Parts: sequence; C-alpha cells; structure tokens
Amino acid sequence: MENENIIEIKHLCKSYDDVKAVSDLSFRVKKGEFFAFLGINGAGKSTTINIMSGNLPFDYGSVMIDGHDVTKEMDQIRSELGVVYQSSRLDYELSVYDNLVSRAGLYGIKGQALKDRIEELANLFDLKPIFKRDYKKLSGGQRRRVDIARALIHKPKILILDEPTTGLDPQTRKQVWNVVHNLRKKEGLTVFLTTHYMEETADAEYVIILNKGEIAAEGSPLMLKEKYSRDYIILYGEYEEELKKLKLNYEAIRDGYRIMVNNMEEARDLIINNPSLFKDFEVYKGKMDDVFLAVTGVSLGGDKNE
Repeated sequence: MENENIIEIKHLCKSYDDVKAVSDLSFRVKKGEFFAFLGINGAGKSTTINIMSGNLPFDYGSVMIDGHDVTKEMDQIRSELGVVYQSSRLDYELSVYDNLVSRAGLYGIKGQALKDRIEELANLFDLKPIFKRDYKKLSGGQRRRVDIARALIHKPKILILDEPTTGLDPQTRKQVWNVVHNLRKKEGLTVFLTTHYMEETADAEYVIILNKGEIAAEGSPLMLKEKYSRDYIILYGEYEEELKKLKLNYEAIRDGYRIMVNNMEEARDLIINNPSLFKDFEVYKGKMDDVFLAVTGVSLGGDKNE
C-alpha cells in the first residue's frame, strides 16, 4: 500500500541510570520517505538508531520495522536494514574489495550475484580505482563511500545514515547524496538521516527535532520554516535613515542590512512600495538552521542562543 509506514515507534523510553536518553518517543516513517532526525549531541538520536538496529535494549515502548518487532524478529529486520554509523564497522586491515565480499557473506550473497552486486556498487560509488587498497589507507571521503556501499550490499529497504557526510569535502558530499537520491527514485529506498548539515534536510519529506530525548518539533521543512523562522531581505548600501523612518525590524551586516519580514508577501509589498530604497537587494526564505535554533535554543554547532 502506498505511504504505508515502514517504521513505527511508540512511547519509546530508554534511561542510563538517572539520565533519560529517550523519553516517550513516538513517530512513524513512510515507505520510500526521506526522513530527517535532528538534535545536538546527547539529544537521543544515536540511542534511537541503536535500538532500531537491535544493538541496544530499551526500557519501555514498541519498535516495529516493516511489520517486524525488534525484540522478537531482529533477524528479519537486519535483512531489510542498512546502517551507516558515525564510526566505520569495516575491517581496517582488509582491502575495499575484501571488505565488501566479507560483508556480503553475512547475507549469503555469493557467486555471480555477489560479483554483480559489487560491480553495481563500484559503478555507483566509483570504487574500482581503490578496490585493492586497504581500508585504513583510504581518505575520509573514500572511506565514507565504501561505508555506504557496505550498507547497501544486500539491497536493504531502509538506509539509516548517522551523520554520513561529516568532514567530507563538498564534492564528495554531493556525490554521496546524488547516489542516495537516485536509489530512492529507482528502488523506493527509505532514508533515515541524522546530520549536522541543515541544508541536507531541505529535501526531506518529514523532519523531527529532538531535544533532551523528546520531540521538540516535527513536520515538513516548509511547515517548520513557516512556524519557527522568518524570511528576510538583504539590502545593500547605506540606507539606515530610511529604514528607521519605515520602522522596520533590521540589523546591520557587512555592506548592508538584513531586514526581517513575516513572509514573502510582506517582502513583496515592501519592495513594491519603496522602489527608491530597494535598488540592490536579495530576498531569502527562512532556513532550517533558524528553525533548529528557535526550537532548541542551541545551534547544531552547540552554541546557545543568548
């Protein structure tokens, strides 16, 4: 059934002594959805992922992956789940090729099926030039491409990406996301993302922001931006006296001013009604960074909103 839920978590709780890592957490992810799970370090993201992956027991609640209960049917779930953790799970002493063969063996993939799958992933992630190199000798970007190929070796229905592009150069990040988005379109892959790069959530269909183990906000990026962020105009030049007369909400920036508006309609009317003022300007929609800061009071870099 289209839009059927592939992940269902209800009233999930997990504590470490007196610290509640996850508190009464409930959410759903639809099949084929690009789902973003955000929060600063310690918000409960990794705890939730480890519970979903069967690596961590929980205190209370239920976790269903494609109709299977993680407490009873983890063998079935592992065959449908591909996870890219923040730290690699590959053997640093093995070559790229041997790592992929070893991983495929855990899923019973062998013979011609193995050769075909490795060939397919090698083409997707440009791995052939590094097949014979030991994993430990790879650059950060090369390792990440191999990590994701490893997670996809058994053609999972769900790909969990835990901070997948942290530390990567822009070109490698773009390559990784091009492959992931193409797989979503081609194979209906469900993508569950945690990230520090807020721009990576722009294409998400649903976003949850965690704060201290609880859901602080949720919705589509557009819904969240409309609720928690404001649009703005960058006006270039020296026009502060005029801005004061118009009683606008603005702040000085390098080479001009940032004018806050409630929405694009307000920006349009302001520009149309003041043509002599708005000669050199740019109009911007609110960003997910603004949403995160408004919801949690903290930037993803960890800075408090004073």
